[in-house]
Amino acid sequence: MNPYMKISDVMKSAYEKHIVIPAFNIAYLGMVKPVSDALSECRTIGIIEVARPDIENFGAESIDAVAQRYREFADFRFTFLHLDHIPVIDENFLPVNWLAMIEEGIELGFDSVMIDGSRLPFEENVRITKQVVEIAHSRDICVEAELGSVLGHESIPLPPYEEIFEKRIGFTDVEHAKKFVEMTGVDWLSVSVGSIHGAISGAAKNQKKIAARIDIEHLEKLKQATGIPLVLHGGSGIEIDFIRKAISAGITKINIGTEIRQAYEQGLKIDERTAQENVKAKVKNLIEMYQIQGSAEILLQ
Repeated sequence: MNPYMKISDVMKSAYEKHIVIPAFNIAYLGMVKPVSDALSECRTIGIIEVARPDIENFGAESIDAVAQRYREFADFRFTFLHLDHIPVIDENFLPVNWLAMIEEGIELGFDSVMIDGSRLPFEENVRITKQVVEIAHSRDICVEAELGSVLGHESIPLPPYEEIFEKRIGFTDVEHAKKFVEMTGVDWLSVSVGSIHGAISGAAKNQKKIAARIDIEHLEKLKQATGIPLVLHGGSGIEIDFIRKAISAGITKINIGTEIRQAYEQGLKIDERTAQENVKAKVKNLIEMYQIQGSAEILLQ
């Protein structure tokens, strides 16, 4: 865990001050250093995270491998380590040994963990999330959960994006969100309000993401109902105007995966150094777009 600051304190400060914390998915181990270097040079607080798809579908190798690389290269003044997207049911609709992965992240000293029970019935999602909260909070570790369905990782074809948005397919229900937070004691909630995940398999994983939008009105209702930091998954490719409005409407953490992964993979066609330079430049560009240069000074006041 970070020896200099607590992620719970920083997220609370970010929520109150409407400053977003960017969270960067590590699809390849070589991405840890350039992400950390960019955050340090911009004096911006961010999160380095690894999700199960990063390990299963790309080159993150293992939870332990990312934790080791993080300890080697991270600047603890500006970074936290998060275990992202540990699903109970995966994108192929198969059961996952989620408890073992959550416990591994806790034992390895991750600052926070995410349990994703979004493919479960509401009551079962509540039960499992509450179990993870009890385990993690006993070790002073924060928990993120998901309610609603941020689509994109599934192995089956998706409906057209306009249909997803107009019909609010998978969107987080406001009343369910209120009950979920009250019943589980979860620290942060990943909500579905229009974003989609980048593809993690097939030819689509190399293609540019759909330019998604955010239903700001729906997001504001979720903020009022929950009263806790909300998380936007599938942050790559969303128009910046929507991102900025979403931050004002309660988004405190935004996950970025596809943009930096594709930048790294493009660079690898030349060499590792180019790949890392691509990632560092992309992270700095996103920090500028989100207007969070120097956020450490503000958030740690």
